[in-house]
Amino acid sequence: MSSALRVGLIGYGVGGAIFHAPLIAAHPSLRLAAVVTANPERQQQVRAEHPDTAVVGDVDSLLAGDLDLVVVASPNRTHVELATAALDAGLPVVVDKPFTPTAVAGRRLIEHAESKGLLLTVFQNRRWDNDVRTVAKLIDDGELGRVHRFESRFERWSPTPKPTWRDSGGAEDVAGILYDLGSHLIDQALRLFGPVAAVYAEIDRRRQGVRADDDSYLALTHVNGVRSHLWMSKVAAQPGPRFRVLGEKAAFTKYGLDPQEAELRAGRRPVDETWGREPEESWGVLGVGDDVRRVPSERGDYLAFYDGVVRSLRDGAPPPVDPADAVAALDIISAAHRSVAEITVERLL
Repeated sequence: MSSALRVGLIGYGVGGAIFHAPLIAAHPSLRLAAVVTANPERQQQVRAEHPDTAVVGDVDSLLAGDLDLVVVASPNRTHVELATAALDAGLPVVVDKPFTPTAVAGRRLIEHAESKGLLLTVFQNRRWDNDVRTVAKLIDDGELGRVHRFESRFERWSPTPKPTWRDSGGAEDVAGILYDLGSHLIDQALRLFGPVAAVYAEIDRRRQGVRADDDSYLALTHVNGVRSHLWMSKVAAQPGPRFRVLGEKAAFTKYGLDPQEAELRAGRRPVDETWGREPEESWGVLGVGDDVRRVPSERGDYLAFYDGVVRSLRDGAPPPVDPADAVAALDIISAAHRSVAEITVERLL
């Protein structure tokens, strides 16, 4: 552990407590050295869950410590300010998604990191979901043939808004399901099918009292002709399939979410080969009509993100997520908002 990279984590809400802290603590080459949170209950939670980790009440105290990496898992509106402060302190940075409020801000932050010669990457953990890894393998193996339509859903049933910035916040908070779950769905579509030429969107607020979208849909036309249809919702009483991928040879349909988030919430850690495995009854099906077979789900592996961070810091490897990819997703989110405002299909290329 003496050679482990020392990590400072800013924020101990859902992102910090459920995702980053457990993954950092489980990684053999990382040590969760310090956590910033001013909330007394969360401070107590850190001490209970990570007794060897220092708890500090402000970012300046964290940055004054002896660290090798900073992870920004604070509210969305603070990402740029805190990432900039960490870079100015000479520290590499991981920023939770959404990377920044706008693509312009994202490009500026990338330029700032490059001027400092420091690592900057974005926590797009759902690149390592079991289901999207399975889809990627099917495409690479030619099982689907040429894909023409990609349907992707991230739907939940949460009809009562929570008193948090995620539900009650507005544009100034970078709130809403398009920024939250949409950042993942867009990133996955871009990874699978490449750049987007046109965007159509429907962005709605369904629940009383919310200021940010909670039920949204995007139709993306990729440069290669594939059409991606992306749904994200907190008011889906019966969710549709997580994926339905239509190709010239076959289709693939998959229900249910990758199990890693549920495992992390239940207190499990990615410490052995059972992590991210899915039972056969949860596998998707591949084929035509009734002539289908179950396809074993690839193993989900969120820890692979931090494997990539370690390689970048120690060996100079490319970052596990190029922040320019996050900027491309933000360009699509901006186009989606213009599409809604002007009732148009927004062309990007």
